[in-house]
Amino acid sequence: MSPRPFSLRRTLLLGILLPVFAYVVFNTVVLYRQALAAADTAYDRTLLATAKSLGEQLQVTGRGDAARVHATLLYSALEAFEADNRSRLFYRVSGFHGEMVSGFDDLPTPRRAIPKDNIYAALVNFYDDQYRGMKVRMAVLLQPVAGVEGQGVATIQVAETLELRQTLARQILIDTLWRQAALLAVIALVVVVVVQRATRPVRDISSALASRSENDLSPLPAQDAPRELLPLLDATNQHMQRLSHLLDHQKRFVRDTSHQLRTPLAVLKTQLQSARRGDVEPRQALDEIAHTVDRATDLANQMLALAKVEQLRQDRDVPLTEWAGVVRTVALDLSALIAERDLDFALELGGEAPVRAHEWALRELTRNLLHNAIKHSPQGGALHVDLHRDARTAALTVSDSGPGIAESLRQRLFQPFATDHGAGPSLSGSGLGLAICREIVQSLGGQIELNNRSVGGAVRGLDATVRLPLTTEP
Repeated sequence: MSPRPFSLRRTLLLGILLPVFAYVVFNTVVLYRQALAAADTAYDRTLLATAKSLGEQLQVTGRGDAARVHATLLYSALEAFEADNRSRLFYRVSGFHGEMVSGFDDLPTPRRAIPKDNIYAALVNFYDDQYRGMKVRMAVLLQPVAGVEGQGVATIQVAETLELRQTLARQILIDTLWRQAALLAVIALVVVVVVQRATRPVRDISSALASRSENDLSPLPAQDAPRELLPLLDATNQHMQRLSHLLDHQKRFVRDTSHQLRTPLAVLKTQLQSARRGDVEPRQALDEIAHTVDRATDLANQMLALAKVEQLRQDRDVPLTEWAGVVRTVALDLSALIAERDLDFALELGGEAPVRAHEWALRELTRNLLHNAIKHSPQGGALHVDLHRDARTAALTVSDSGPGIAESLRQRLFQPFATDHGAGPSLSGSGLGLAICREIVQSLGGQIELNNRSVGGAVRGLDATVRLPLTTEP
């Protein structure tokens, strides 16, 4: 089962909403705690006011060590301090020595010391506690009490149940949550709308491509596309341009192949018919048939080589190849042809010449140049191959001693199936050798030139020079 396709909308929603949701949760917790702290501060002031009100109703009886705190307080007096019937108040007043004076005797005694620094103008402490199975907020106030006969410090405790505080906290939490949920919904809606609008050019391009015919490789329009899509469109157009060039080359290759092979096949058929009729001797007929097959084979190999050059042109991973070694190997392979024509052959290699190219391409380039030079050179003539380099380029020059070429044919000879029939049999052939050389050189970013070599105003041969950029990178 293939994986689900990648969704830009889902990615943006998750990439934006998840961090926002995490922040909202964190912010909600912080706001909730801050709200609780603010509620505690507000209601703690009420507890303090209650404790102070109780302290104002205390009296001192007795003298010296016998002084005691006396209070006549009723629980109904606390009703004025209760916010509503959802919370209850409990109190306890302890005397100078911790003895019970008034209130609820089972109210827990203070567990914490009075803090030295607080925001209230009183010796008071607030903390959470348990009373009769209920959570309460406790206020402990140290209240000075003085009378005519004695004085001291009484301890007043006031406890309030947390129903009202919890109700307020829940209300604050609910208000905070629905606002945060509304914020998330707005962000999600904005992301969906923005993504929908932002991806509209992509959908338009997809529709345009889907509606095209299979042979339409024209560039995609980029004038109305957003800047973020321009690199993609440029890369797509460049790729379509390469595909168009490759398709045109394949069409031309098929057309030229069918055209060029038609002639040797027709000749071969005629030769076979002539041999069957007995028009020529069997030996002569076989030689003619073999010659025609050799020409057709050479033509097919050259056309396959031309197609392979185009294939290598599309390759972006080109290795580093030592050209001097390739030239030496090709010269050794063609040494039999050189010896057959009794040529005065000279090979000069001026050191290493590393170039960025496939070994097959360099070998095919060198072989075609040297093979043409061998054919062009007269029997016993001179043939010189020189490979030298400078700071940036490596140059291979193949110098023959043939008749050269006419100035009007200099550029046309690089075209496929173009031959110089007027230059003699040495220049006749399929017309693909120099075309292959030019395609290879262009694919490697180099240059190729054909120049007649003149001595005393007379042409003494042809210099075929190829220059390729050097490279020292691994």
